[in-house]
Amino acid sequence: MNPYILFTLLSGLGLGTMITFTSSHWLLAWMGLEMNTLAILPIMAQHHHPRAVEATTKYFLTQATAAAMLLFASTTNAWLTGQWDIQQMTHPLPTTLIIIALALKIGLAPMHTWLPEVLQGLDLTTGLILSTWQKLAPFALLMQIQPNNSTMMIMLGLTSTLTGGWGGLNQTQLRKILAYSSIAHLGWMMIILQFSPPLTLLTLLTYLTMTIAAFLIFKLNKATNINMLATSWTKAPLLTSLTPLILLSLGGLPPLTGFMPKWLILQELTKQDLPLTATLAALSALLSLYFYLRLSYAMTLTMAPNNLNGTTPWRLQTIQHTTPLTLTTTSTISLLPLTPAIMTLLTP
Repeated sequence: MNPYILFTLLSGLGLGTMITFTSSHWLLAWMGLEMNTLAILPIMAQHHHPRAVEATTKYFLTQATAAAMLLFASTTNAWLTGQWDIQQMTHPLPTTLIIIALALKIGLAPMHTWLPEVLQGLDLTTGLILSTWQKLAPFALLMQIQPNNSTMMIMLGLTSTLTGGWGGLNQTQLRKILAYSSIAHLGWMMIILQFSPPLTLLTLLTYLTMTIAAFLIFKLNKATNINMLATSWTKAPLLTSLTPLILLSLGGLPPLTGFMPKWLILQELTKQDLPLTATLAALSALLSLYFYLRLSYAMTLTMAPNNLNGTTPWRLQTIQHTTPLTLTTTSTISLLPLTPAIMTLLTP
């Protein structure tokens, strides 16, 4: 793709997200989401591969449906209450419709079926943008909505954590595993959203850091399925020894960084007298942990098959920029001791 066109599209992507961040009017928020969607579509389809075009089409139809539902719900809210302000959502009908529309946009269960298929059809760089940056604008809107009861948010969150765990168990494609990982992490954020927004923000930041690190590692190794992870030791032996720490951190294994938000969320749910919700969420984390253990095992404890048809990739000088990978890997491994300082900064 021409660098000027790519710069224009990425600028549109950032501008659309910023418009949604800074808007207090539903029409402007909807316009920012639409700019965001239209800017990423050419980036997704840039390779002109049938899988990429199929993924782009699925993504466009899903996002268009969610945007239409969002516009309809905000117009209904203005008709019923005379309010266009995002923080003045008082009627339960448009509030419920908007939550469903935003859940469809970010891929929460049971509106999640498009996300693994779309992510599987993209390259790892575009998949990284889809899994991180594209979640920010809808989440900014979700954090501003205060529904009358939080039962729907908790049900969406629990369904997502369980679906993300179960769905990733039998996958061999890394992009689909990361998609189900995204669904599970978004579920944890939705469970706690109404009780502690700063904790949701902390969970989102740690998720972004860990996911960026995982995507960049797979991109450096040019790995798209579990079997290709077995050859990573010849390409980057030091990184291969650190990767299980990042994968298990995504799974929430103590004493790694991913354990921090899950522990704080379970603590907050217990304080809110929701022991059953906390128990189900904790059990769903075990499902996610299993397939991260699978990836760690395949990467560090298995050997690549040596046959005459394939050659083992040897260590070559990489042409990729490794600074983002270094920063996110260091953050993922070392953020847990900084938990008290981070919580002090996030607590108003």
